[in-house]
Amino acid sequence: MTTRVLIVAHNHPDFHPGGTEILAHDLFREYRSRPDVEALFLAATNNLHRGQRPGTSFQSPGGAPDEVVMWCGHFDQFNLSQIDAYGVVPHLVSLLEDFRPDIVHIHHVLLMGVEFIALVRRILPSARIVMTLHDYFPICAHDGLMMRTAGKERCDRATPHRCNGCFPDIPADRFLLREKYIRTHLDQVHRFIAPSRFLKDRFVSWGLPSGSIEIVPNGRPAVTPAAHRSTPSGRRSVFGYFGNLNPWKGVPVLLKAAQRLIADGVEDFELRLHGGAPFQAKEFVEKIDDLLSETEPHVVRLGPYGREDIPGLMAAVDWVVVPSIWWENAPLVIQEAFAHRRPVIASGIGGMAEAVRDGIDGLHVRPDDPSLLARTMRRAIETPDLWETLMAGITPPDDMTTVADRHLSLYRSLLKGADIIELKANAA
Repeated sequence: MTTRVLIVAHNHPDFHPGGTEILAHDLFREYRSRPDVEALFLAATNNLHRGQRPGTSFQSPGGAPDEVVMWCGHFDQFNLSQIDAYGVVPHLVSLLEDFRPDIVHIHHVLLMGVEFIALVRRILPSARIVMTLHDYFPICAHDGLMMRTAGKERCDRATPHRCNGCFPDIPADRFLLREKYIRTHLDQVHRFIAPSRFLKDRFVSWGLPSGSIEIVPNGRPAVTPAAHRSTPSGRRSVFGYFGNLNPWKGVPVLLKAAQRLIADGVEDFELRLHGGAPFQAKEFVEKIDDLLSETEPHVVRLGPYGREDIPGLMAAVDWVVVPSIWWENAPLVIQEAFAHRRPVIASGIGGMAEAVRDGIDGLHVRPDDPSLLARTMRRAIETPDLWETLMAGITPPDDMTTVADRHLSLYRSLLKGADIIELKANAA
C-alpha cells in the first residue's frame, strides 16, 4: 500500500540552503526513491528569495513535478501567522484536495503560517500531521533564538514578563496571547519530532506533552569520507567553519580566537571560513571585514558553498569548529564533519553538547570565550595524538535511508492508530 506524504518547509534549499530546508529536502528525496511512498515537497518563499509571479501562488523550483514553491509574501512573524488568507488559503485547499496526503510532515510554519495545521485538519480529517521542531520559533519571538535582545545572555524560558523585557514596546499581554494562539494550533499536531533531547526538554518545559514528542536524530545522505590531509609534521593545524556568517553562530568569537593565536606566536595554523553573510546588518559585516583584515593570511574567507562542495572543502581541513553562542538544536554541520571523519570543536551548550562528546569525538569550549577557544585550538594543534584519538572515536551519522525508515515507521503507526479509532467509531 502506498503512503502519500506531503513534506512542508519554510523555503527551498535551492533558494535558502539552511539546515531545516536541507534536511527536509533530503528526507523528501529519500521518499521519492521508494516504490511504496508517493511524496510531494511544498516550500514557502517570499520576495527575499523569489519574486511574486502573476496567476497562481504556486511556482516550480526547477521543473520537478513533485516539488512546489508557494509564494507567501504576507506573514506576521510575531504570531507565526499567514495573514493573506484570501491569496493563500484557496491554493492550499486545492493542493490538499488534489494530492490528498496520508501524512503531512511540517518542518516549519514560517511563511506558511501556523494556521496551516488547522487547515489540514479541516480539509483532510483522516490525515495525520507530524511536525519536526527544528528550533525555538514557537517559544521565542526573538527569531527563535532564545537570546535576550540586550547583550548576549541566553534565555532558558519564555514568560510574558521576560519577553516584554526584550521588547519593551510590546505589552506583556500580547506575548501571552501569542503563546495561546500558537499553542492552540500546535495542539492539533498528532506527533512532534525533536532531533535532540535538549530541544524536546525545552518544548516540554514550555508546555507540550512529553509523550507527544519523539526524539529522532537527523541524518545525512551516505557519502564516501573525504581523504585526510597528508601531514608529514603530524600537526593538524587547519580549522574549518561551515555555515552562514552571523553574530549568533559565533564567527566574531572564532576570528578573535585566531587573533589570539597569532598574538601568541602560533604561525602554522589556518582557519578556512565557508559561508556567506546574507541579510546581515552593515555594522556586523564591517566588523567581520575588520577582523578578517587583522588575521590575514591565517584566515581565508572562501564564501558560500553548495551541498555538492562539502567533500572537497572537508578534504582541506583537519578540524571543524562550531562556535555558536545560542542554543543550537542539531547543527547539520556537526553530522557533516563526522560523516567525513573530522573531529569537532563546539560550544558545550544545547544540542551541540549532545552531539559532540567531549574528549571522545571532539572538544567542548565555553561559548563566547575567544581566549578559551584559542587555547583549545592551540591544544588541538600541539597535543600529540589528540586528533587521531578523537577521529577514531567518531561514529558516523545515520544515513537518510535509516532516518527515513524511522519516520515512515512513525507515520504508519499513526495511520494504524487512526484506522483503529475509525473501526471503533463505526462499530459503535
